[in-house]
Amino acid sequence: MAPPSHDRPMFALALRLSATVMFALMLLLVKLTGERGIALPETLFWRQLLPALAIFGWLLARGQLHRLKTKRPWVHARRALIGGTGMFLTLGVVRVLPLAEATVLGFTAPMFAVILSVLLLKERVGVWRWSAVLAGLMGVLVIAGPGGASLPMFGVAVGIGAAFMVALVTVQVRDLGRTEEPLTVVFYFSALSAPLLGLFLFRTGASHDMTGWLMLGGIGLTGLVAQIAMTASLRYGSVSSVIVVDYIQLAWATLLGWLVFDHLPPASTWVGAPIIIGASLLIVWREHALAKAHAAAPNTAPAA
Repeated sequence: MAPPSHDRPMFALALRLSATVMFALMLLLVKLTGERGIALPETLFWRQLLPALAIFGWLLARGQLHRLKTKRPWVHARRALIGGTGMFLTLGVVRVLPLAEATVLGFTAPMFAVILSVLLLKERVGVWRWSAVLAGLMGVLVIAGPGGASLPMFGVAVGIGAAFMVALVTVQVRDLGRTEEPLTVVFYFSALSAPLLGLFLFRTGASHDMTGWLMLGGIGLTGLVAQIAMTASLRYGSVSSVIVVDYIQLAWATLLGWLVFDHLPPASTWVGAPIIIGASLLIVWREHALAKAHAAAPNTAPAA
């Protein structure tokens, strides 16, 4: 009898879609807290602490704390370190770039995943994926504009750094998802990083009005829902089947940027964004095709 499968593709797509909405709202709140003068380390602290407390309290009330048991504490610690760095960059970029442009730069993550597969996994990568990587980088140059005329180069560098860390995190989450349930992965990520971020409160912590506290609470809530949904989508569906939904986040970011900040992306973004999205979709398609070919003929190892 075949082993039980977690594959539920439609449920995985629904989870990924809800994650894009929550993540877009979280980034909006992060940008708004920045305009209110709330320091980024404090924003990160509440973003991590509130989900950890919510998950722990919910499991405690249900008598299910045993669900937090893990045999892979060091893997969780490594994921927290990589994910915490990535989150600092991911949330930080929206404070220096408009929402839409910050979101587009995040779509370069698949290109860095290809590069990492060569450097870390010694994977053979051929002309298809290398072409996609080069095209994606060209898209970044188009969005940045000649000489950084459209966007500040510091903001572009932060956005690319965030995408690089996301590529590392995706590998970690996919690995953890094979043995740990999504709730456990999210809890340890939040619980292990919150204490370190709390140290910054001695320098950046401040009192806030009710609106400020509601924004910080909203960041924690939307971040919790987005992270659980995104992690669960990788448990119930493959990366290649759910990652396409991520690009809908550009629509949310553009809409929110227009409604809240009266900002519409310039022509360079409308030209560069399809190049980046097309390149990342090409990578996803090619990896999916290679996986099917390898499953059909496991003794072959084509590069593409």
